[in-house]
Amino acid sequence: MIRLSVSEAAKLFGVNSQTVRRAIASQEITYAVVAGRYKINFESLVKWSQKHTTIKHKMASRGIGQYVEKWKIKNPLYSPNPKSLKKANAKHTQKPS
Repeated sequence: MIRLSVSEAAKLFGVNSQTVRRAIASQEITYAVVAGRYKINFESLVKWSQKHTTIKHKMASRGIGQYVEKWKIKNPLYSPNPKSLKKANAKHTQKPS
């Protein structure tokens, strides 16, 4: 289980820490108190962010989402072969007879 502090969650999702604290107060996200500090369950944080359109957009523009394009593999030598991906997807989508 991955747990984040309030400030880590705010930075990751591109929102103010008060926004995360309001979600805690309204019990929209699950957390544990460890040594007097909130430790937020990452899974509940992601679900919470996807329910709220403004938070989803902030994550894409100010949070971790702004780096997604930079992380994409551009060198074809190291990127997966599109043909092999199609074959793998076809195997998973076939129904057993």
